[in-house]
Amino acid sequence: MTSGSDLGGRAFLHSYEWPTDTGFATLELILTAPVVVASWISLQYYGSSVAPDLFGGGNKLIHNVVGGIGVVEGNGGRLRPGLPLQALHDGSAPVHEPLRLSVMIEAPQEAIIGVLGRHPEVRALFDNGWLHLLALRDGRIAARYRPGLTWLAQHD
Repeated sequence: MTSGSDLGGRAFLHSYEWPTDTGFATLELILTAPVVVASWISLQYYGSSVAPDLFGGGNKLIHNVVGGIGVVEGNGGRLRPGLPLQALHDGSAPVHEPLRLSVMIEAPQEAIIGVLGRHPEVRALFDNGWLHLLALRDGRIAARYRPGLTWLAQHD
């Protein structure tokens, strides 16, 4: 589907062919492992960009490691959970557009719902709006996941 496309370095691609995935074990693995890790990365960039004072890491030039669990700026203050300013800004402009991760999967919607039903912690990422989930059919968006294990059909 993406062969020859310039995705601008903004995509993490998984090779997945649902007709060969007997029992949808690979689909379950994708949704519960790489999607979860990608959510951590995406949400760290997102939070650090949209609310740097609350979720950002501050200025890394004055970071001090505290107990091996985090950093503070200078010699005190609160623990800083996110990415440092230098990872988000080039000195004159932001280098990351704060977007929530969109997960696009070409698989039967019922199979995707089945996985989410068995993994409430993954389902919560989508139900609570932290990530977007889209079902593809023939390389096009067929439906958008809605909270409560439902789908909204997309029309061209």
